[in-house]
Amino acid sequence: MINSGAIRKKQGGKASSDVWLAGVDGCRAGWMVAYVRASNGEVRLNVVPQFAAIAAAPQAPAVIAVDMPIGLPARIGPQGRGPERAVRALLGARQSSVFPVPSREAVYASSYLDACRVALSTSEPPRSVQKQLFLIAPKICEVDRSLRADAALAARVFEVHPELAFWRLNGERPLPLPKKVKPGLALRRDLLIAAGYPPAVIDAPPPKGAGRDDLLDALACAAIARRIHAGIARSFPEEPQRDECGLPMAIWA
Repeated sequence: MINSGAIRKKQGGKASSDVWLAGVDGCRAGWMVAYVRASNGEVRLNVVPQFAAIAAAPQAPAVIAVDMPIGLPARIGPQGRGPERAVRALLGARQSSVFPVPSREAVYASSYLDACRVALSTSEPPRSVQKQLFLIAPKICEVDRSLRADAALAARVFEVHPELAFWRLNGERPLPLPKKVKPGLALRRDLLIAAGYPPAVIDAPPPKGAGRDDLLDALACAAIARRIHAGIARSFPEEPQRDECGLPMAIWA
């Protein structure tokens, strides 16, 4: 559990009606953001080109729940980074959406060949890099640079994962269908409505540069941001380790 009062204190004593939270998912134009007002659930959707713009927005979200790995160790041990191992068993057929995260040096590699070479040399037993992970590496690096440069921002940003968020919204049951098929999207829509989002928000056209699945994922992440702000979210693992830069390694739900 986290101390929600500490988060509110960092907001300078704002009234709850003024506190905004954010759920964030990467998209082709940058970052799909769902800003949610803590007091009444008001939602504002936006796409921003850079991660730093989320915290700098007029809403100044107290909690930013982002679908991106946070905390990159120098070496990866036999059991992996930790958060991935902690959540995969909960997700059933959806566990393949949780990519193994390699070392920081491998994530920052300039080519896929270099990333695989570095990952093999910084893991025990040696493991390469999934191509899907390498494709989002620039966004992982963007978040990593922002948090290492700004400790106050790092205290407001939490790693989440949409499939784990929907697991939580689905009564801690894995979703049977992927989001890339219409029935899977429909199920996610129903769960978001049950979580209190207005259908008009869920069914709104995605902002330019984002897809329908990005919008739904950002709303699911924002649902976890609300749990974090309320102090009822759980971290996976329950006792997160920190990387060499002091960033915690945990997925929240």
